[in-house]
Amino acid sequence: MTTTHSPRTATDIFGASKALVGMIHLLPLPGSAAGCDSLQAVIDRALHEAELIQQAGFDALLIENTHDRPYLRRRVGPEVVAAMSVISRTIRNSIGLPMGVQVLAGDNRAALSVALACDAQFIRAEGFVFSSIADEGLFDEADAGPLLRYRRQIDAEHIAILADIQKKHSSHAITADCDTRDHASAADYCLADGIVITGKTTGTSVQTEELESARKAVDLPICIGSGVTPSSAPALFKYADALIIGSALKSDGDWRNDMQPDLLDRFADVRP
Repeated sequence: MTTTHSPRTATDIFGASKALVGMIHLLPLPGSAAGCDSLQAVIDRALHEAELIQQAGFDALLIENTHDRPYLRRRVGPEVVAAMSVISRTIRNSIGLPMGVQVLAGDNRAALSVALACDAQFIRAEGFVFSSIADEGLFDEADAGPLLRYRRQIDAEHIAILADIQKKHSSHAITADCDTRDHASAADYCLADGIVITGKTTGTSVQTEELESARKAVDLPICIGSGVTPSSAPALFKYADALIIGSALKSDGDWRNDMQPDLLDRFADVRP
């Protein structure tokens, strides 16, 4: 059967046209360099943070194996997929918000598998278009072709793919002649359902010029993936459809710290 690619809106993905997406930075999982003392402790903290995100009126949440550093390039072990599936399903059973999954670093097929297992609505995908050099090494092949074929193979085409462009924590010298507009257009051409734009590192802000350039290039939902604060959010919503917020919800703005309810509450009135 032949199907056509139907564009998704932010409302389709997040349940809101201007969405706040809360990040859950999972504690170290089994097999990580830091070690996992208790998977139940990881589950309990993740569920607690999901509850805080829902109570604060956010529209969606995103789960990521952030504490598994240093990350494996493109392929994690089955223990990570299993753990993230259990954690995500536990959250899904208690939380009604749209949910996304990201598996670092760039294991987008694992993310799709977890998302399918927990009825998530989207994944965040690194290395979807173009090559780059990251902490983990060379991302030498764009993942769009294999990933979209895998999505169809496992009957997961209802799960949206949000593609990071010019991925943070990376060098993009190899594509120095391609600007943000080129990257956004390529993601659109390769059938991404949305794009994610970030600063250079976790917690750093996005340049307004880059965001404006991407908005002119594509009609896809645009997500901001780093550096969002309560004061910057209203201006970002001028161009963006969703703000992914992580570090700003933690004490001292440090993603390694605990989530603070009062910091979530500061985002209550930032939507246009």
